Order: sequence, then structure tokens, then C-alpha cells
Amino acid sequence: MVFKCISFHLHPHPHLSLYSAISQNPKFSSLALTPLFSTGTTTKIKATRNQIYHSFPKRCAILTPMASSGQSSVGTKFDELEPDPTLTNDDLKPTTPSQRNFHWWEMACLWIGLVVGVPSYYLAGSLVDIGMAWWQGIATVVAANLILLAPLVLTGHPGAKYGISFPVLARSAFGIRGAHVPTLLRALVGCGWYGIESWIGGEGIFLLLPKSIKESSLSQLLPWLGTSALEFACFIVFWVAQLSIVWKGMDGIKELEKYSAPILIILTSILLIWAYVKAGGLGHMLSLSSRLSSSEFWSLFFPSLTANISFWAPLALNIPDFTRYAKSQKDQIIGQAGLPIFMGAFTFVGLAVTSSTEVIFGHVISSPIQLLGQIGGFATKILAILGISLATLTTNIAANVVAPANALVNLSPSKFTFRRGALLTALLGIAFQPWRLLKSSESFVYTWLVGYSALLGPIGGIVLADYYLIHRMNLSIRDLYSLSPYGAYYYTGGFNLAALAALAIGILPVIPGFLQKVGILPTVSDAFVVIYNNAWFFSFFSAGLLYWILSSMRGKHTKPLPYDPLLPPAA
Repeated sequence: MVFKCISFHLHPHPHLSLYSAISQNPKFSSLALTPLFSTGTTTKIKATRNQIYHSFPKRCAILTPMASSGQSSVGTKFDELEPDPTLTNDDLKPTTPSQRNFHWWEMACLWIGLVVGVPSYYLAGSLVDIGMAWWQGIATVVAANLILLAPLVLTGHPGAKYGISFPVLARSAFGIRGAHVPTLLRALVGCGWYGIESWIGGEGIFLLLPKSIKESSLSQLLPWLGTSALEFACFIVFWVAQLSIVWKGMDGIKELEKYSAPILIILTSILLIWAYVKAGGLGHMLSLSSRLSSSEFWSLFFPSLTANISFWAPLALNIPDFTRYAKSQKDQIIGQAGLPIFMGAFTFVGLAVTSSTEVIFGHVISSPIQLLGQIGGFATKILAILGISLATLTTNIAANVVAPANALVNLSPSKFTFRRGALLTALLGIAFQPWRLLKSSESFVYTWLVGYSALLGPIGGIVLADYYLIHRMNLSIRDLYSLSPYGAYYYTGGFNLAALAALAIGILPVIPGFLQKVGILPTVSDAFVVIYNNAWFFSFFSAGLLYWILSSMRGKHTKPLPYDPLLPPAA
């Protein structure tokens, strides 16, 4: 009905005044007799269909999410909302119905491609390295992923509902300009991971090289670089090769994940069967007992749990970058529900193969790349480089390129495209010197993984508190792309000070423990050690709770969202 389209609750903001709109439009001069209403009054105006549509061709254009299908139609007429050009481009617009083509099995394939990789294998082996029994390692991984599944699905909801990416969603909590803070922090972690994955892919190329080259002077360590010139060259080759897939954008990533998943499952199964046959079964793995006392185990369990949560915490933040392409909420939920199963299964494979190497070779080989080098044989090496490259590509491109690229696009839509953002991400990945991060299990797990969880935990807590507790899952698409001082997400000069304060307070208590871990501080209070070992939990809940309290004190949750006067009802 036409009059439904112009029934509205008035707000005192000038841009929401129907009187001013009518008085400035000659076609409605006969209606502009007096200011019609005051704040809080509900008014219905009746006019003919032709008057409304000819005079407000763009105003009746904000589309709310369709309640029946669980997906948004905001993308269909997005341009009619007149978004601020400094806040959008083709990569930041809400997805259109034709772009919402991720079925649940394609979401599941995405996660299989992400899980089956060298870092996941390495993480499982590192738990055994520090003294855990095989079942303790698997239980720790599964528990962490079950915990993480909740924020994954919850954060994915606005992506599927409104078709928006993480940088746009962050504007709701942090403000139109303040959103750059969480997105750039997430991008920083993605750049580090991009470097790590690229280094692993380069190791696969190094594996294929003839023995004579690997034993040449090029393989000698360069102290100033921290690695050899040959290994660094292999790293750069793989670094360049994967950019060709990134250049195809999200469509190329989707196809890569979909067709790689079954191949990775087959290659993983072959590796497990080989270990089973060569070691004469899994008896050795099953006989591995913990080398830790009860107190030692619990002192390592919680930081290990935090590290495993941190493993996918970056993707738990920017999962809307993928769920915005889901066909429905059902597809994004079912597609992600398999994560604990996939991680548990791959952890089992990693631990089974790692423990079998002690029987087969006489010593433990926790790195799959070193293991494949030990197996030998040209055919094996070819198969190995295929598996390592595919596993690395599927993980690296989806998990570590999309978020940083979108963050840079959000920073300056006029200067950055997805491709340019991806290129800068790759360059920053080199600056992280990933060969140093992977030098030991402890530096990888307790410094890198636990350390960055202190940055991402509070962001996740604030975003979820804002979406579910403050806005009750109702967002204004118009205001997410508006620099108007009267917009719902403009706050104070474009920054939500409550969110930024909660972010800072969530991070600060973790810093002393981190500085002690990296050796800058010789000793800190036991309380700071405990906080650091549980960095994600502490920062996630403390920042989220504090943000909710600060927002409630401001009465933000009681204020209706300013929306366009001619907003149509939900379908």
C-alpha cells in the first residue's frame, strides 16, 4: 500500500522532516500547509499513487531483510539510497540476490579447504611436542572449535541478513570512521598469517629442488635475513603464484574452495593410510601418554585452548565477508556447523601420522613438509607439492586475503579495490618475516596465536554486543553508508567513543603478560600471566560487557533508529 510506504515515526532530525521535504517539492505544495507534527507523533498522509512515485522516485527505496527467506534484498536498489561515495564502491555494496549463491555445502567446502592445511597439522603436533597425550590434544582442539562456533554463527548472521561485509558491519558498533580501527587490526593479523602460509608454500617448492641445489651455498643461513637465500626465493615464487587466483576475486576463491575440498580429503586419507601401513597400525599413537603432571597439564591447557580459539578467531570476525554470499541463514549455519568435526578429524590425522614417524624413522617428525621430504621418491614429491600447494592456497586466500583487502577498501574506497588491497596484504606478509614466527612450537602457539587474540577478542565481543543487545539485529542500511551527522552510526564525529574505550580496556590488561612472554619484561604479577594465558576469553567478555554498560548508560538502546520516512515494511 502506498500509504504504508509513508507511515512513519518522526524524529527531531532535520533530514527526517517530511514537512521540509514536502515544502521544497512543488508537486506537494498543496499539502505543505503547516508543520504537521512534533516528536513522537505518528502520522499518516494519504496521497495518490502517482503523486508519491513521481515526487519521491528514490526515497521509497530502502529495502529491509526478507523475514521469510532469511536473506536480504537491500542490494537490489542500493544505488537508490544515494550512499556517500567515500564510503562505498563495488566491493563494499551489499550483495544482490543474484550474488547470494553459496549453498550450505559450499560453505562446508570453504571450511574443509581452510582446515586442511599445514598450520592446522602443525598446531596439532605442537600440542604433543609440549607433552600432551594424543587424546588430550584432540580434545583441546575440538573444545576450542565448539566454543568458537558460537561467535562464528552469530557474527555471520548480519552478513547473511543484510549482505554486508565485516568493515560495513563494524560501522554500526565503532562508528562510520571508527570502524577503521577494528578492520585494520584484523587486517594486520591477516597479513601476518598470509606471510606464514606463503612461507609454508615456499617450503613445498624447496622440497622439489634437486639435492645438489639444496646443498649449495645458496642454502646457507644469512644471519641478517634469518633464513637462506634459496628458501627466501622459494617463498617469493609461491607468494607471486597465488596472486593469480586472488586477482579473480571472490568468484575465483569460491571455485577454488569447492573443487579443492574433495582433493584435499583424498590426499589426507592417503597420508593416513600410508602411516597406518608403515607403522603397523596406530598402536604407538594410542599408547602415547601425557608427559605432564596434573598441575602442569592445567597450566598448559587454558593457554592451549586460547591458542586454538585464536587459530580461527580472525575468521570469526570477518565471517560476514563470506556469509553475505550465503543463500540463507540456514545455509550459513549448517555450512559452518561442521568446523569442530573437520578440525577434530584433521587433528587426529596430524597426531596419528606424527606419532607414526617415531616408529617408521626412529624420531618424531612433526612438520608434514619435512616428513614428505623424508619419504622420498619423485612421484611422492610431486604429489606432496600438489597437496601442500593446494592446502596452502585454499587456506591462505580465503582466510588471509579477503579481510585485509576489504579493510583497505573500507579505508579508502576511491583508491583501493579488492585487488589493490590484496596486493598490499601480500607485501605486508613479507614484512612479518614468517620464518621467525615458525621457528618453534612455543613461539607459534604462545606468542603469535595467544598474542593476537588479545586484539581480536574485544572486537568480537563489542560487535556482537552491539548487534544483538543494542540494536537487536536491526540495522539501517542507509545510515551504514552515510556521513550525515544525524545518521545512526555517526556518533561523535564518526567515532563511537564507548566502543573505542571498551576496546582499549579489553586489550590493556593483556599487554604486561605479552611483554613478559616476548622477553621485554623480566617478570610480571601472576594475575597478568593468567590474563595473558586466557587472553581471548578475558578480552572478549570484558570488552563486550563494558561496551553494553557504557551504551546502556547513554540510553542508546532505548532510542529508535533514525530511518528514512518512506521505509517500506518487511516482506
